Amino acid sequence: MATILVVLIVLIFLAALIVGLYFLVTYNSFVTLKNRVKEAWSDIEVQMKRRYDLIPNLVEVVKGYATHERGTLEAVIQARNMAMASQGSKEEKAKAENMLSGTLKSLFALSENYPNLKANENFLELQRELTDTENKIQASRRFYNSNVLSLNTKLEMFPSNIIGNMFAFKKEEFFKLDENEQAAKQPVKVSF
Repeated sequence: MATILVVLIVLIFLAALIVGLYFLVTYNSFVTLKNRVKEAWSDIEVQMKRRYDLIPNLVEVVKGYATHERGTLEAVIQARNMAMASQGSKEEKAKAENMLSGTLKSLFALSENYPNLKANENFLELQRELTDTENKIQASRRFYNSNVLSLNTKLEMFPSNIIGNMFAFKKEEFFKLDENEQAAKQPVKVSF
C-alpha cells in the first residue's frame, strides 16, 4: 500500500511538473512573439523614416525640371506629411503609407516626360535609394506580418489560448493594404 502511495505521489508530482513547465514555456513563447512583433514594427518605422528623409530631396530635384507639375509635387509632400503625422492604429498608419507610395509612383512617372530629369545623376541616385527603401519596407512588412501571424495563431490555439488570455496577451493588427484602397493596387495614370 505504501508503494502505491509513493508511486501515486511521484506521478502527481511529475504531472504538476509537466503542467508547470508547459505554462512556463508557453508564457515565455508569448513574450518572445510579442517582442518580435515590436521589433518588426520598429524595423518598419526605421525604413519609413528613411523614406520621409529622402522625399524632400527628390522633390527639390524634380522641381528644377518640372516646374509646371506643382500639383504632383504638392501631393507628394502632403502625403509625406500625413504619413509622418499618423499616430493612430497600425491600420491607419498603413493607409497613410499606402497613399504616400501612390504619390511617389506618380512622381516617378513624371520623369518619363522629362529626359533631362531622367538622366540627372541626383534624381537617379535618389530614385535608387527610394526604390531600395521601398523594398526594405516591403520586406519589413512581411517580417512584421509573419510575426503577427505567429502571435495571433498561438493566441487562438488550444491550450495556449488559455495561458495567453490568463496573462492578457492581445492580438496584433496586420500591416496591409486596405481592400477598399483599390487605387493603391492600380497602375499610376499620369496625364499632361
